[in-house]
Amino acid sequence: MSTMPVLYLSHGAPPLADDPLWTGQLARWSADLPRPAAILVVSAHWEEAPLTIGATTTQPLVYDFWGFPQRFFEVKYAAPGAPDLAAKVRKLVQSPDTPVRDEPARGLDHGAYVPLVEMYPEADVPVLQISMPTLDPSGLLDLGRKLAPLRDEGVLIIGSGFFTHNLTGMNMAAGTDITPPQWSSEFDAWGKEVLTERDFDALLDFGHKAPAARLAHPRTEHFAPLFVALGASIDRNEHADTTIDGYWYGLSKRSVQFD
Repeated sequence: MSTMPVLYLSHGAPPLADDPLWTGQLARWSADLPRPAAILVVSAHWEEAPLTIGATTTQPLVYDFWGFPQRFFEVKYAAPGAPDLAAKVRKLVQSPDTPVRDEPARGLDHGAYVPLVEMYPEADVPVLQISMPTLDPSGLLDLGRKLAPLRDEGVLIIGSGFFTHNLTGMNMAAGTDITPPQWSSEFDAWGKEVLTERDFDALLDFGHKAPAARLAHPRTEHFAPLFVALGASIDRNEHADTTIDGYWYGLSKRSVQFD
């Protein structure tokens, strides 16, 4: 079984699925990956401590957004559950100091299903979502390290967020292809550089080291899944290759693959 890479992807709001460029990029990305035995997703849209394991059977999606046309609330993605993967996650993560909870009725949120609809449209790969138990970069790095052995069992680990994420700084009236604001482009360029140079100390301290960090991420939940992906790869001395870049309404879509 192939050792799977690890992904951090910028999943976007549901309307990003209307962008043929982005959907095509995701489809090509998945086509170039080894076929996963299962997918494990950590999404910016599920913060819960202690770490919580979502549904292991097919459940209704979580439409965790508002203000969009009705068709976005009618999207279906009936991927198989992954109970065996859930048991492995529990074994790797749980300890007397690190409890693990279950939320068996919690379906996939849009940070998981929006990109997966484009990457695996047949919904024929088992998917498990787990919560993000902290926003602390070091804690998430440690979580990724614990999950790393799953890669050798064919599990595709995905951290799903958005490389810059300041919704109040977006100008939806200006169109998807506007010139990005300076805070977004500066943070994106810095992030690309530190990932390329493997300057993980700077990355872990991005709140102080990155330009315009507080404008790029007023809350850090959309950058945080990157640290799970990084943790699952860091001990293998792997590089982060950008697979998608550019901007959407001024927000950076940078997505990376560690392998």
